[in-house]
Amino acid sequence: MMKIFLYISILILTMQNSVHAERLAILNWETKAPESLDSLSLSENKGREEGIAIIELDKNNKDYGKILSNIPVDPDLILHHIFYNQDLTKAYITALAGDNLFYINLKDKVWRMRNIPVPMCKVQENIIFSNDNKRWWLTCMGSSNIIEGNAENDKIIRVINIPDSYPHGITLNEDIDRILVASCVAPDMSSAGKTIEVIEASSGKHLESIVISKGTLNAPVEVVFMPDTNPPIAYATTMMENSLWALKWDQNLKTFTTKEIFDFRKNDKSLMPLEIYYNNNLTRAYITSANPGKIHIFDISKDKMSPVLIKSLETAGGSHHVAITKDENFAYVQNGLLNIPGINDGSITVIDLNNLEVIDVINTFKNNGKVPNSITLLPEWYNPAGHINNGL
Repeated sequence: MMKIFLYISILILTMQNSVHAERLAILNWETKAPESLDSLSLSENKGREEGIAIIELDKNNKDYGKILSNIPVDPDLILHHIFYNQDLTKAYITALAGDNLFYINLKDKVWRMRNIPVPMCKVQENIIFSNDNKRWWLTCMGSSNIIEGNAENDKIIRVINIPDSYPHGITLNEDIDRILVASCVAPDMSSAGKTIEVIEASSGKHLESIVISKGTLNAPVEVVFMPDTNPPIAYATTMMENSLWALKWDQNLKTFTTKEIFDFRKNDKSLMPLEIYYNNNLTRAYITSANPGKIHIFDISKDKMSPVLIKSLETAGGSHHVAITKDENFAYVQNGLLNIPGINDGSITVIDLNNLEVIDVINTFKNNGKVPNSITLLPEWYNPAGHINNGL
């Protein structure tokens, strides 16, 4: 079994104790694909590279926008996204290829990327963690599985199979013992889902499939519960129908009622809505869209089942993940979706969340022919932005 070691100098790791202003983020990146369809066979591109980088995001730091540590990774892995466990001691890294999930023990002075064998998980996507940090669930878009694991020793507990599904986004509400999974799209794009799958968290039993669609195969991509809502409410994005949906728990029926709450194509002329974030007092929701790249700010203070669009800010092609500061003053939008030509800009857009304006663009990766595939502030600066059980 191949092991990959990531070495980060003690000097870099201890920079967090510096007297200078700092805001460090971790990103995984890859060589930017050429603007051609045949470049979609990314792992076969000669000279293609991957890596994990630490970058400075505080504008008051002399190293602002610089890559402080740049660790090469085997390009055959096609690393996907980075997720923290509940106590922020491990960073889990999913991979689109191969049979291993990876993690880094963040308490180590020298970081090593260790592998967790998951041969039944093809095209790894998202991870969530239980409140007590003892279990995790991993979605497998290419094998119709959700893997439940022991978060303490990273051994597999069970495999939950949902035939003819494409598990992608995943969210957990332990108050009602429910996991929701977005059935997205076949990895080769030959088919797409239109359901949110409902699982009983305690038993792993698949309970039902809930259609969220206007009638077509719409590829639900992310689904995220709002923290501490009563009754529980989750938002879900549909990548092909370009809609935002809400699922509201009905305690009497023990299921969810659904409602389309925003049509991006009709109201904002945006396509491919993706990630969902909430502010701490649940008055705003932030949602990215890939084409054209935007971040959309919604007012959810009055009626969470009827969000009101406040403003959409232009970012860049492939707007995907967002890192929001603890004080909620700034957001950093990573612009790159699956390194697909046209939506793989490679930049990071800096947003002032108080004035709702773009204040800067970091082109460090873009100017070097690279595309970041995720962005996460390191634990000292990390804000889950509503993803209490969702890592990122």
